[in-house]
Amino acid sequence: MVGTEVPAPGGESAARQAPAPTSPGDAQAPLEAHRAAFSALGLQAAWERVIGLVVQPGVEFGEDAVFDYDRRKARLLSQALPPKPIVYEAHSTDYQLDRALREMVEDHFAILKVGPWLTYAFREAVFTLTAIESEWIGPRSRVRLSRVRETLEAAMLVDRRHWCPYHSGDEEALRIARVCSLSDRCRYYWHQPSVQNEIALLLSNLTEHPAPLTLVSQHLPAQHAALRAGRLAYQPDLLIDDHIRCVLR
Repeated sequence: MVGTEVPAPGGESAARQAPAPTSPGDAQAPLEAHRAAFSALGLQAAWERVIGLVVQPGVEFGEDAVFDYDRRKARLLSQALPPKPIVYEAHSTDYQLDRALREMVEDHFAILKVGPWLTYAFREAVFTLTAIESEWIGPRSRVRLSRVRETLEAAMLVDRRHWCPYHSGDEEALRIARVCSLSDRCRYYWHQPSVQNEIALLLSNLTEHPAPLTLVSQHLPAQHAALRAGRLAYQPDLLIDDHIRCVLR
């Protein structure tokens, strides 16, 4: 992969409008610069292995907004695909609609970069399981419920490096943004031992005390349908995995 149109990782912190697609000229210039640099170093053979050019197709996401692909705005860039066997790589294609993803591939943006969308889905599934745990196991006085969200919040407050530059607002806005922002900055804290311990307790509780399928249907309807169809085994960790795989599918 070569290119210079690489956006900030994790989405823009203050995105208010869709970015402009890379112009054909701005796509060609770095391609030529890289080719010349490879040639100057005698790396023509390595240059032949270059398969993708990073460009901006006009998509982005911010804390709570997604800017979807508009193929009309990207038409000139799509038509200017270099003649060498090469495709475009599009960054920040998280949260795009099915239609947009399909159209991007049709328009030569054949490599789509997705990251926060997957960890966002992981967070959704884990928090949903905590809701099921609370409703189903909560009345059982001898069972300690997991405290995943509270422990995650505590870890983020102790170490603010990974989220503070990305969020703004009053304390309530920050509290919601820390765990629900599309930039998904909480993904940097799941590995903390204290958080991992609470997730392990959550999965153990729901394994030892399986919730009725009616509760799964209430909170995870897609996974309930997969269970009914026999495509998914009824294990709490597999419910999380399948929710993430919905994004991949």
